[in-house]
Amino acid sequence: MMSNQVLSQFLLHIADSQLVLSQRLSEWCGHAPELEIDIALANIGLDLLGQARTAYSLAGELEGLGRDEDQLAYFRNEREYLNLLLCEQPNVDFAQTIVRQWLMDHYHNLLFSALSTSTNANVAAYAVKSLKEVKYHLRFSHAWMERLSLSTTEAHEKVQNGLNEIWRFSAELFELTEAEQKQLVATGIIPNIELLKNIWSENIAKEMQHFELSLPESGAYRRGAKQGMHTEHLGYLLAELQYMQRAYPNMTW
Repeated sequence: MMSNQVLSQFLLHIADSQLVLSQRLSEWCGHAPELEIDIALANIGLDLLGQARTAYSLAGELEGLGRDEDQLAYFRNEREYLNLLLCEQPNVDFAQTIVRQWLMDHYHNLLFSALSTSTNANVAAYAVKSLKEVKYHLRFSHAWMERLSLSTTEAHEKVQNGLNEIWRFSAELFELTEAEQKQLVATGIIPNIELLKNIWSENIAKEMQHFELSLPESGAYRRGAKQGMHTEHLGYLLAELQYMQRAYPNMTW
């Protein structure tokens, strides 16, 4: 069925975003400012990896090509990845990592809340399970946004700089393709998540006011996730992520 192929691509978009963001968080392992933060970021990364595995498995079943989660994660090229551009942006520093996570956590909270009402039982179950983890992630990122933004002048500047740097990649959150609108939304398989963008923007603006942050002047304009058009950072990330399986295919421990 055509809707199965479209749903498979939709789930790949989610899975790729979770996997890439998980990989970025894993880069903090052993390098975070405090041991507790090191462990927290690693745990969030593992949650995202688990979410990615489930979405990859569902996508693989729907596409019917016999590809499992490992094949989808390790044996696709850069242009085949559908992850949000925001997820692939480098950490730069702790403040920018927290800003990126905060933006994504608000996105995930709304996304999985909506998908929990899907008429597809597997998608709904996946969303409900993921939402439990996302709520913890959002509490963590919100607390650190507040702690950094409302503390020292230097910390506040780093958060604002991080926001200025990655805000342009927030344009494509909640966007759906024409096929997704016709095959998934129109048939009730997923809700129209494009309607959530205004809610996300309002939530972010409200918290930015509390954190005494300013909306970046450059605006949000970069897109390309679902077209496989990425920034220069994704290729390097995938080279590290996929190296072992590419070098030793089908290896086992």
